Amino acid sequence: MFRPLRENGPALLVPAAWIVVAATVLGAVSTHALFVAHVVMSALLVAFVAASWRDMADGVLRAWKLVILAGTPVTLAGVAGLLALGGSLGVPPEPLFSISLYGWTLLPAAGFAYTGRRVEAGARIYDAGAVCCVAGAVGVALAPSAGWTAVALAVVGAGQTAGILDATVRY
Repeated sequence: MFRPLRENGPALLVPAAWIVVAATVLGAVSTHALFVAHVVMSALLVAFVAASWRDMADGVLRAWKLVILAGTPVTLAGVAGLLALGGSLGVPPEPLFSISLYGWTLLPAAGFAYTGRRVEAGARIYDAGAVCCVAGAVGVALAPSAGWTAVALAVVGAGQTAGILDATVRY
């Protein structure tokens, strides 16, 4: 039962994560809910990479293992940022949020760019995913409002979802 969850779960979790982030930006989801999502995602990332360690030893899967390994502290930066909102950590939350947000937009961009050059089937999807990640990161940086930030996050989410769905279905 665990293997199908490991193989298919990311195709559900990636879009769900971006929907929660965008909904938080728009005020539709509380920062507490985002905090819970970050804690759960941190645990899932560690569990996923531990359970998949041997399967992800070579090639494209190794690159994605590295993305996940780098992404785990990036996610924990988001957890720390959300904890810092109350002032109890004595650090400003914004730099931690930036690490988390830009980390999870740009780390997958590197994974998609690498994947697009290593596979024949679906290469354009991975290239488009990389472009969406970078365009979305730029869009977030330049967004004049929460609405435009949510649009930029939707671009990131769409690109990442297309890539993970292709990998789930094709491979």
